[in-house]
Amino acid sequence: MISYAKNYLAVHFKLDFVSSDGDISNYYPDFLVKLSDKQVFIVETKGQEDLDVPLKMRRLREWCEDVNRVQADVSYDFVYVDEDGFKRYEPTSFRQLVDGFKEYKQG
Repeated sequence: MISYAKNYLAVHFKLDFVSSDGDISNYYPDFLVKLSDKQVFIVETKGQEDLDVPLKMRRLREWCEDVNRVQADVSYDFVYVDEDGFKRYEPTSFRQLVDGFKEYKQG
C-alpha cells in the first residue's frame, strides 16, 4: 500500500445515487486506498446497514466499472467492510480485507 486517505468533504469525492426514498442523493465513500500507481480501492465501512447501503454499493460498483472501461491508466475497485464481519474475521492485511469481503461485488 502506497497511501490512503479518509474521504472527507474537502476531498469531495462523491457519487450521486437514487436513495431508497427515490430522491437523488450524494454518497461519499469512506476511504481511498492507493495500492500502487496503477491500482486504487474505494473502501466503504459500516457499523449498521441501512436501506441505502445496497443502493450506494451498486452505484459504486457501476462507477468502478465505468471508469475502468473508459481508461486503462489506473484500475479502480471497491470493498465493503461491515463491522460484524471485520470483528469475526479480523483481517491482518489489506489484501485479506479485499479477499475476505466480497459483498456487493456481483451485479
